[in-house]
Amino acid sequence: MMDTEMFWLSLVTAFTAVMWVPYILNRIVVRGLVDTVGYPEHPKPMAPWAERMKAAHANAVENLVVFAALVLIAQAVDALNPVTATACVVYFWARVAHFFVYALRIPWLRTLAFFVGFGAQIAVAWQIWAH
Repeated sequence: MMDTEMFWLSLVTAFTAVMWVPYILNRIVVRGLVDTVGYPEHPKPMAPWAERMKAAHANAVENLVVFAALVLIAQAVDALNPVTATACVVYFWARVAHFFVYALRIPWLRTLAFFVGFGAQIAVAWQIWAH
């Protein structure tokens, strides 16, 4: 049976893996398929929401490295507990919220979602260090 932390890590990873789909679809609509897969000299800009989704995706990838490493370390040192399980659930939903509020250009909620996710990372790290 999969640990709660591994389940939520797999969801975070899968969600991060598909975040590119909406902004690439916008790129295809705006630029056409040939320019999307090619290297146009003067590409048409994507919609602002798509640019923000792309930035949110990059941020998710950067933070996935930290989150995944912490969860895997916690598992390796047998530091998984209710705090790490809750932190993983919170991290997933914080990243989902971050992605959508970033795309919708909601600055305070974007920042709040980011810091909630960061807090979840710190909670996992704290459990490792306290173990």
